[in-house]
Amino acid sequence: MNCKTVEDKLTFYLYDELEAGERAAVAAHLEACAACAAAARELERMRAVLDQRPRREPSPELLVRSREALDEALDREAESWRALVRSWFIVPPGVSALRATAALTILVLGFSLGWTLRTRVPAAATGNGSGQAPWVGSDLSNLRISGVSQVAPDPQTRAVRITLDAQRRVVLEGSFDDPRIRQVLLYAMKNYDNPGIRRDTLEVLGQSGNNPTVREALLYALRRDPNPGVRLEAAEALQALDWGPDVRQALLDVLREDQNAGVRVAAVNVLVEHADENVLPVLEQMAAGDPDTYVRLTCARALRERAREDF
Repeated sequence: MNCKTVEDKLTFYLYDELEAGERAAVAAHLEACAACAAAARELERMRAVLDQRPRREPSPELLVRSREALDEALDREAESWRALVRSWFIVPPGVSALRATAALTILVLGFSLGWTLRTRVPAAATGNGSGQAPWVGSDLSNLRISGVSQVAPDPQTRAVRITLDAQRRVVLEGSFDDPRIRQVLLYAMKNYDNPGIRRDTLEVLGQSGNNPTVREALLYALRRDPNPGVRLEAAEALQALDWGPDVRQALLDVLREDQNAGVRVAAVNVLVEHADENVLPVLEQMAAGDPDTYVRLTCARALRERAREDF
């Protein structure tokens, strides 16, 4: 770990916001680098000064007003959609029902013509096979509406069919053996942007045994996830799997190529438990040439402990 990397992580280090491997790597660097150690002491003094200032907590009145304002804003948003739908069917005073029906018919024809001529976009498939959710009702509170793609009123029945682009929150519960649960977990682990969700997903996947699909997903996360915390979780989860050439090769690749010292240390901790003629030469190589002091020390210590066990 170089001085630039340590400088970027000092604040997180002082507030204990680093993973265990990263924290140990920063501590090792501070012991060896006088300049970075001085910078850390300066930040610690600044933190002590800031801690002496009185902390201002929000008053109960402010919290109550904030909650009320939020509730009112949510109510206004929901009501705006209801008012929009109701306004389509209000006949203005002084206008006969026949004229209103004629105007509505012309409007429908215009919409129908535009709908026919516009470029069609295939609807996303849903469980009922029609591409549209069967939900009908007036409660929009559980929907996140991003747009209205079609409004189709019926002049004779005064009914209307509205096609919304919306998302609904769904809660799935079940065991990992449920194919739906497993599919969502594997999708989230590979595709979801939130690293916290990916890490929680790995924690569940690591408890699922030696399922081949899960095994492949853990190795994928170890090699390719952009977040070091997720890669570290994947390395630890691999300890619960049966040892094999695929796991060994993935850990060796991480030890040689991963840019995060904490993840490399985690790989060493797993590899030393299965050290053989394929692993020991790499540990020796990294003990001599890894750019991070803590990784070199960890590899050297693992080799010494292995030698004592063999002796």
